[in-house]
Amino acid sequence: MMGPINLDLPTLIGSRICHDLISPIGAINNGLELLNMAGTGAAPGPELELIGQSVESASARIRFFRIAFGASGDQTMGQGEVTSILRDLYTDTRIEIEWQITVPQSRDCVRMAFLSLMCMETALHHGGLITIAEQAGKWRLQAEADKIAVEPELWALLSKADQDMQLQPAQVQFALLPILARAQGKEISLTNTETVLTVSF
Repeated sequence: MMGPINLDLPTLIGSRICHDLISPIGAINNGLELLNMAGTGAAPGPELELIGQSVESASARIRFFRIAFGASGDQTMGQGEVTSILRDLYTDTRIEIEWQITVPQSRDCVRMAFLSLMCMETALHHGGLITIAEQAGKWRLQAEADKIAVEPELWALLSKADQDMQLQPAQVQFALLPILARAQGKEISLTNTETVLTVSF
């Protein structure tokens, strides 16, 4: 299942999907703003507020997915851009993110961090705090929560990518992350207790 794969094709597909979706979502948001401006001055009703919240959520997810599943190239990403994406994505969720990296990073490394975040989310059923740090090219993502629920067979894919395991669509990050790490010459390590989960690469 996890044989040789050309990373260019799936990443180009991811980039294309995100690129084509972000424009209509932006148009919906602009339409909502026009509706509000055309009103009588009364506060927006619950229907428009619900649509607005849904559009903001969809936009945040697409921006995140564009990095996680899209093409990387030689670009770098600064702290402001990354924290903006994470803030919009995790607002009103039970997961808190602390991006402690202040210097620009390669998009490939940010992509691996985003995929790692998606993996860690599966172990935080009741929320928690995730901190992301980098020193001398070594990345560390640490999750702290009242309860960490790691599915051993799923997480084993990060270090043994050739396992024969049928993944669900919501688990695709566990397949892509080790492939990307191998392409970057990195190894993924995992440590966990009942309340702390750490992913390093």
